[in-house]
Amino acid sequence: MNELKRRKASLKNGNECLTDNELNTNYNLLDFWRWSVSDLLSNATRGRLAEFIVGTAIGINSENLRDEWDAYDLITDDGIKIEVKSAAYIQSWDQKRFSTISFSIKPTKYWDAETNIYRDEPKRHADVYVFCLLKHKDKNTIDPLKLEQWDFYVLPTYRLDNYQRSQSSITINSLEKLTNPKKYSELKDEITKAYEEQKTTRRNG
Repeated sequence: MNELKRRKASLKNGNECLTDNELNTNYNLLDFWRWSVSDLLSNATRGRLAEFIVGTAIGINSENLRDEWDAYDLITDDGIKIEVKSAAYIQSWDQKRFSTISFSIKPTKYWDAETNIYRDEPKRHADVYVFCLLKHKDKNTIDPLKLEQWDFYVLPTYRLDNYQRSQSSITINSLEKLTNPKKYSELKDEITKAYEEQKTTRRNG
């Protein structure tokens, strides 16, 4: 039996057509993207957008494709591994009240995509966590592409490892006791500072 190796995704431009027996249909990949991810308030899409937003702050090369199986969400050119979490008060569905803000911080096992095996004990694999809160509370004007509508909370991972109240989630009230919200323009420097703090803590054991 032949082993099925992992197939790497290739960068698309949106013009690729759906074909039927090598005949083009009237639809292309851009049509699919518009159809599937135009609702930026949906939980899954907002989460990926938050990763992209943080990526733009650190200067990510957008041609390096997102890998949903990595043990962390982003890595900088300097090797800083980043986990990104997102939440919002407003959702895409009808609401009677704003959503309660809480972020998952649950440790996970690392899945090795090359061997298809989960490795090691559950832990936090990133150096830094970035919690992205879409803070805007007016459903008529909310726009996740407007970065001023977001707050960003940055923490070195060891501070979550030492968090006493829970090891699976953290509320916005608890998060604000650990750090202050930052603007998008401050995000890159804040990630670097958190990483330096993480490195210092590791060296001191």
